[in-house]
Amino acid sequence: MASFIVEGGHRLQGIITPAGAKNEALQVLCAALLTREEVVIDNLPDILDVNNLLALLQSMGASVRKEGKQCAIHAETIDTAYLESREFLSSCNRLRGSVMLIGPLLARLGRVTYSKPGGDKIGRRRLDTHFQGLIALGAAYEYDAELQAYVFTAPGGLRGTYMLLEEASVTGTANIVMAAVLAKGTTTIYNAACEPYIQQLCRMLCWMGADISGIGSNMLTIHGVERLHGTRHTLLPDMIEVGSFIGMAAITGSELTIQNVSIPNLGIIPATFRRLGIRIEQRGDDLYIPQQEHYRVESFLDGSILNIADAPWPGLTPDLLSVILVVATQAEGSVLIHQKMFESRLFFVDKLIDMGAQIILCDPHRAVVIGHDRQMRLRPNNMSSPDIRAGIAMLIAAMSADGVSRIDHIDQIDRGYERIDLRLNALGAHIRRED
Repeated sequence: MASFIVEGGHRLQGIITPAGAKNEALQVLCAALLTREEVVIDNLPDILDVNNLLALLQSMGASVRKEGKQCAIHAETIDTAYLESREFLSSCNRLRGSVMLIGPLLARLGRVTYSKPGGDKIGRRRLDTHFQGLIALGAAYEYDAELQAYVFTAPGGLRGTYMLLEEASVTGTANIVMAAVLAKGTTTIYNAACEPYIQQLCRMLCWMGADISGIGSNMLTIHGVERLHGTRHTLLPDMIEVGSFIGMAAITGSELTIQNVSIPNLGIIPATFRRLGIRIEQRGDDLYIPQQEHYRVESFLDGSILNIADAPWPGLTPDLLSVILVVATQAEGSVLIHQKMFESRLFFVDKLIDMGAQIILCDPHRAVVIGHDRQMRLRPNNMSSPDIRAGIAMLIAAMSADGVSRIDHIDQIDRGYERIDLRLNALGAHIRRED
């Protein structure tokens, strides 16, 4: 198991480019199974979750050719015997994104066996939206107690229908959309997730020959087609990396340019950091964060304490709340962080409290952060990353601490951030990887 040894107190300076979006990558790689022709993905991030999914696609019988940031997937044949093996179930169990294999495999093969997925340990993450949507499309579902796996079958093919999702699940919407593009008839999905990465998936499917309207809204209409063909697709930059770099620049008092960020697809992320008092300038498609010794948290117009909460798009992504919480520890003023969508993502704050942060954990979903305004530097600490986003938040805290910190279990960070230590060291950070 690898660790980061982080010497805090060093400013960053220079230009950094976000990698391709992890969440989009997992969706479109699964979508490549919907055609027997080649699909080429550009700007693919070199991260653990993506590489594990590529290895799984190869084990399933797909041809995978990767050169730099480009990857070609050709799933002309699929090894159905492997899909029934315990090895396949075990691989799925280690990768949360593998849940999005269900829709494409069910649409193409009429059967898929799937175990409970792994991923971040951030509390209960239901799969009801996925399953209910596939059942509405005509799939039969049962649980195999011996295999400890879910078995979906649709021997007569899937059929289009109207459905109202009980939650705007991003991966649930992706799964249902990928199943519906090859279903007979018309499917209408109301309360669909409409994040930029879902929009990207839908556009890619349309380039492959799918018929999808309503892209960008919460109502998608899909007219099923007989077959899809190959295409080429370029991933958006990862908005979570962009937000993480903003946070790093602010808390270390650094001057940083984040280039090629696709500003229209960042939503309210820059505005949320500005509410913490962080200066952010837009320069074309780049974001410039000037060196800033102090940043002051805004209050609401009636003078009440600022409340930052996650919400489905176009609200704030939950993946950045951990970063925002850490950055707030060195602001002037107080803020309430409300993590609505996951019940265990705030439990890492005890490590920040050990570092000297003033945080009141109200319950599993809410924490009040009382900013130091840099009057007290965070103390170094030994920590272990429980998930991707807590891991990057711990790294940001360690970069601002007065001394040397250790972060164990950094494979969690590697799942979502491409060579983050090398990229940050090139800007002036002091991070050493220890295996």
